[in-house]
Amino acid sequence: MKATTIDFVGRTRQWAVISGVLLLVSLVTLGVRWLDFSIDFAGGNSYQLIEISETVTIAELREAAEAAGASEVIVQRQGTGAGGGALVRTATLPVGSPAELAVRQNLTEISQAGEVAFDFVGPVWGEQITRQMLQALLVFLLVITLYISFRLEFRMAMAALVALAHDLVITIGIYALVGFPVSPATVIALLMVLGYSLYDTVVVFDRVKENGQFLGEPGLRSIPELVNASTNQVLMRSVNTSITSLLPIGALLFLGAPLLGAATLQDLALALFIGIAIGIFSSLFVAGPTYAWLKRDSAMPPPRPTAKAQPDDPTPAAAGEDLNAVRTPITTEYVRGQGRAPRRRR
Repeated sequence: MKATTIDFVGRTRQWAVISGVLLLVSLVTLGVRWLDFSIDFAGGNSYQLIEISETVTIAELREAAEAAGASEVIVQRQGTGAGGGALVRTATLPVGSPAELAVRQNLTEISQAGEVAFDFVGPVWGEQITRQMLQALLVFLLVITLYISFRLEFRMAMAALVALAHDLVITIGIYALVGFPVSPATVIALLMVLGYSLYDTVVVFDRVKENGQFLGEPGLRSIPELVNASTNQVLMRSVNTSITSLLPIGALLFLGAPLLGAATLQDLALALFIGIAIGIFSSLFVAGPTYAWLKRDSAMPPPRPTAKAQPDDPTPAAAGEDLNAVRTPITTEYVRGQGRAPRRRR
C-alpha cells in the first residue's frame, strides 16, 4: 500500500476552522439548551411492577404511563415468565396527585401486576455520581499528564490534553443538540471516550518520538516534517482501529435500540459513537499540529556529519595525527631509500 502524504501541519488553519465550527456549535447549544438530565440526576418517580403479564411489552408500559400524563418514561424489563417484573421511572409527579395516581392505575391495568411498589428517587444519587465522575476525571488527567511527560515529552502531554478537551466539549455539545437525556450510562461513555481518544493520540506521538532520532535528515528536516511523516505512517492504523470500534457501537445505536428495544443502552451508544468519531479527527488533525506549534521555538539539531572522500594526493600528517595512517606514494626513490633496488627486466 502506498504511503499517504497528507500535510497535517501545513493545513493547520483548515483543521482549526473545522474544529472551531464544531466547538462553536457545541458551546452555543450548551448555552441555549444545556443538558437534559435523566431522573437519576434530577429525581423522579419509580414504579416496581411485580409478577406482570408475560405478553405485555415495554412499549405498552411506556404508552400507558405517558397516556396518564407522565414524561421522560424509562421502562426496564426484569426477568421473564410468570414471575417477571418491570421497573418504570418517570419525571417527578407529586405523590398522591391525580396524575400520579393515574399513572399507577394505568400501569397496573396494562401489566396485570400482582403488586406495584412506588418509590421516589431524589437527585442526591445523581449528585454523588457527578462528584465522583469529576474526581475520577481529574485523577485521570493528572496520571496521563505524568505518564506522557516521562514516557514521551511534556509538550506531547499538553497537546494530548488539548485534544481531550476538544473531544469532550464537542461530544457533550452534540449530545445536547440531539436532546438525549444524560444518564449514568452517558457518564460512563464519556470516560470511555477519553480513553479511546488518548489511545490514538499516544500512537501518533510514539511514532514521532521514534522518528525524532532522525530529525534533520531528508524528509525529517524540521518539526512539521517530522510530525507529518510520523502521522502519515500511523494514519491507516488509527483509522482502521477506530472504524472497527465504531461498527459494533453503530449497530447498537442504529439497530439495537430502535429495532430490538435496547433503549437503556442508547445513551451509552450515542456518546461512544460521537466521541470515537471525533477522536479520530482530533488525534490526527489536532494533537499533531498542536505539538508542532508548541515546538516552534525549539532549536534544530546540528546536521549529522557525512563521510568525506579521500583526496588523490595525500597531504603531510598534521600535529597529533597518526603517522601510520598517512599514505605515502610508492616510488623508485622510496624503494632505494629502504635499501632495495628495483630489478631490471631483460
